[in-house]
Amino acid sequence: MVEIKAASTSSDLEGILALQWANHLSTISSEEKSKEGFVTVRHTMEQLAAMNALAPHIIAKDEEEVVGYILAMTKASRNLVPVLVPMFEQFDQLNFKGKKVAEMDYMVIGQICVGKNQRGTGLFDQMYKAYQEAYSPSYEFAITEIALSNTRSLAAHQRVGFRTIHEFADQTQPWAIVAWDWK
Repeated sequence: MVEIKAASTSSDLEGILALQWANHLSTISSEEKSKEGFVTVRHTMEQLAAMNALAPHIIAKDEEEVVGYILAMTKASRNLVPVLVPMFEQFDQLNFKGKKVAEMDYMVIGQICVGKNQRGTGLFDQMYKAYQEAYSPSYEFAITEIALSNTRSLAAHQRVGFRTIHEFADQTQPWAIVAWDWK
């Protein structure tokens, strides 16, 4: 039975790193990337732990194995993962619901991943429900960016309530910035 909960131990964080590596765009085939989706950023244990101390990640565990996760980031964690600083800077320039994003209280989806054996079971939606329950009392919305080539992830995010608020291209590929209004 899969349990969804806040990450609380170093074993939980190690499980996130193992699942992240197994689904990183550098470790899977082009066919798998287009069919199953992928994650683009690799974190260190130190980064995950520092982020988790500010806002616990949401994980799904089957027995002792992490089979899914959503990394939680706040404005306070913006400098913990240097490769993600430009994402936060991009958010700061946008408007959402008639206000500057920089002036609002929001949660960032640092990354989401569902293990191969759990895909298609509803776990993605269940983890996002837990994430919303944990963070919507204190934050107005959730925001993240998704590679436009990651069509599976874009479709899944739209299904749970995210809407594209901006598109851009960087030196690697085109991206969509998506937000999920909680208020």
